[in-house]
Amino acid sequence: MNNFRVQDLHGIHAILYALFDSDEKLDRNAMRRQVELCLASGVHGMAALGLATEVSKLSEHERLTVMEWTVEDTAGRVPVALTIFGSSVEEQVRQARHAANVGADWLILQPPMIGQFAAREYMQFFGRVADQTDLPVAIQNAPALMGRGLSATDIRDLVQQHPNIQLVKGEGPVVDIAALIEVTDGTLPVFNGRAGLELPDNLRAGCRGLILAPDCIDYAVRVYEFFCDGWEEHAEDDYRRMLPAVVFTMQGIENLLCYGKRLFGERAGIPIYDRAPALRPSDAGLAMTKRYAEDLGAFEVSYQPSCWP
Repeated sequence: MNNFRVQDLHGIHAILYALFDSDEKLDRNAMRRQVELCLASGVHGMAALGLATEVSKLSEHERLTVMEWTVEDTAGRVPVALTIFGSSVEEQVRQARHAANVGADWLILQPPMIGQFAAREYMQFFGRVADQTDLPVAIQNAPALMGRGLSATDIRDLVQQHPNIQLVKGEGPVVDIAALIEVTDGTLPVFNGRAGLELPDNLRAGCRGLILAPDCIDYAVRVYEFFCDGWEEHAEDDYRRMLPAVVFTMQGIENLLCYGKRLFGERAGIPIYDRAPALRPSDAGLAMTKRYAEDLGAFEVSYQPSCWP
């Protein structure tokens, strides 16, 4: 994106689902449609290859392909963040360089999903990867979902040691996010996730924004915009409207991938297929998904892209 600056990042960013066809292959048209719906909903940024993108199920070639598709389909309309997943420094550096080459604006580094190590080991790992790219870098800190993470003071020290580590992608309750913002003296842009739980209170705590899967992204955008305009009552109304669906889907990452993705599919008119292994939906879960989709309504768009049948 031209004239991109980290200090300008804010708002609701969409983290894309990996959408597969009936043969469990990435569906190019569905992925493009997902980006277009998010842009039409007014998102302030686009992201891909995090937990919602089922990055651990994708081959390295597929990860690189999703990078290319996301940047191409976003077409510079909002900043693009790409998550870097890999078990070694070499693998992450290779993907970070590809992300930079295809036009990503910033990167989100995930801890390697092998073993369990002391915080210092993860700090050194992140630092070595960050030192090999000129792009601004965020650390994904999601200990509850990933089983590994850093403390607020670890993050503060890491940022001081590596100047291009400039953001944090958190996945935690507001009280934890508020503590991080306090420890870093409010100088470090922090984005939370968790499907939008506690969305208004995240903003009150000083969160720069949230990075969310797209099932309720249009409501989240409205909450953010109302909040920033000082219309907190309207923000709370839209938050209450999306909250039951958020609570339903955010019972764990596998639940989000099973039902959150299907909620998005119901609202978007996109058929959803799983890539094994996967949590399979129950009849009760499907009935709830359909009810929440009816309550939220279809995504409101004024066009039907030619790529979508």
